[in-house]
Amino acid sequence: MANARLTAIGMAVPQKVVNNAYFESIIETTDEWIVSRTGIKTRYHAADNEFTSDFCVRAVQDLADKYNKDLSDVDMILVSTVSPDQPMPSMACRVQHLLKMNKAGALDIYAACAGFSYGLVVAKGLINGGSHKKILVIGAETLSRVTDFTDRTSCFLFGDGAGAVLIEADPVGNIGQCITGASGEGGIDLYISGFAPTIDGQELKMNRCIVQNGRKVFKWAVTTVAAEMKTLLAKNDLSLDQIDWFVPHSANLRIIEAICNETGFPIEKTLESIVDFGNTSSATIPIALYNGIQSGKVKKGDKIMIMGFGGGLAYAGAIIEW
Repeated sequence: MANARLTAIGMAVPQKVVNNAYFESIIETTDEWIVSRTGIKTRYHAADNEFTSDFCVRAVQDLADKYNKDLSDVDMILVSTVSPDQPMPSMACRVQHLLKMNKAGALDIYAACAGFSYGLVVAKGLINGGSHKKILVIGAETLSRVTDFTDRTSCFLFGDGAGAVLIEADPVGNIGQCITGASGEGGIDLYISGFAPTIDGQELKMNRCIVQNGRKVFKWAVTTVAAEMKTLLAKNDLSLDQIDWFVPHSANLRIIEAICNETGFPIEKTLESIVDFGNTSSATIPIALYNGIQSGKVKKGDKIMIMGFGGGLAYAGAIIEW
């Protein structure tokens, strides 16, 4: 049986940097208030002519350039996003076409902030099962397209960007046992409206923008991630002190701090992308991991725990040895 190995990583963000002063100009808030509650200092917003597929392509090109990878034989593309260019065709099909990957299958994963982690799980399964050998997993968003800029409780949270990894069949894999799960009853607490006007009988705000119950999601995230970290460690026969780096979804720096406080994992060994890039949903984990690797923090042989969590409510985690 082939094993799954993560061999390369890339990222892309727009050129437009949006600092907290912008939100001071459009809503009642301050830089100090935003930083104290979320940790966010800057985020990036797409230009009018930039869309999610553009950042997918740029992240893959960055991956290929930095790791000198030939991608002509990629046989599957998995894209996680909640802000596609359009509902159909899928972003994976657009990437397949734009990068001329004629041998690749294409599939979007719709699991919001847990989507990139779910993509790793799916890629590992496809490779271990023998049906595929070379898979791109991409987390990409243009959340500025689905942000309600009149909502002073959340509009400053979201940013745009993409991260991509290459998963290859190899005699020696580096992706360990994974976990997946969901608390679907929490769907009403984090959603983007579509056709149905209700979830479980509760009326929705039908503005096609992100709506969330911040307090409930915060509590669920901390409780769930802290518990499931133990599950993931047990499945991999590891203890917490054997993990070199923790890469949770960067929803909010205060959530990350609370998870570390709950579990006892050192915050200084946690990689985040929230401070400089905001909450990019599907892209937060690969962006954080990318910058950890590029900065030299992550070393060969390091054990990395990835935990995605968010809309659904859903979660997924994996252990990777770099």
